[in-house]
Amino acid sequence: MPSRELFVTNLYEAEFSDERLLGDLARSIRALATDDEAGKNWSKEHRYSGYTSYASLNDLPRRDPVIADLSKLLTRHAATFAQELGWDRKPKLDSLWVNLLKAGGHHSGHIHPHSVLSGTFYVEVPKGSGAIRFEDPRLPMMMAAPPRADAFVIVDPRSGMLLMWESWLRHEVLAGAGKGERLSISFNFA
Repeated sequence: MPSRELFVTNLYEAEFSDERLLGDLARSIRALATDDEAGKNWSKEHRYSGYTSYASLNDLPRRDPVIADLSKLLTRHAATFAQELGWDRKPKLDSLWVNLLKAGGHHSGHIHPHSVLSGTFYVEVPKGSGAIRFEDPRLPMMMAAPPRADAFVIVDPRSGMLLMWESWLRHEVLAGAGKGERLSISFNFA
């Protein structure tokens, strides 16, 4: 009897090619990075290479109409992904934050507790920007198993790319060698 797969981990991917939306989101992210003093201070205190509104602003869809429009698109995609996962409920957008990551910046491995789906929408991605790397969720349980070549999956982001995954999936942003600022919007659904 042939082997079969158990407990497959899904990664949802979609593409938004609306240049106007991408341009408006880029302007919004840069304006927030200039005006949000609390976010700038948090980013500096936590050695975030650039700016994030993660710990400073929890009402971006109410503050900015273009982020509100993106929130509606994300909600539709989250519902589609939840259906693909076989869930019997639609996830609700719980939090959303913007990121401006400078060249060479990275974000260490982490999960998103208290959420069911998490993801990132990439607004501007200069050539050579760091990739996102996902860790096989079985890795901490492998005990004496031999090393696996597929313990990590790397995805190179591009402008307009939406990635979504179950929030327990450990991931990180690798340092890039490119020049320029990578703009993205990350989010959690509960």
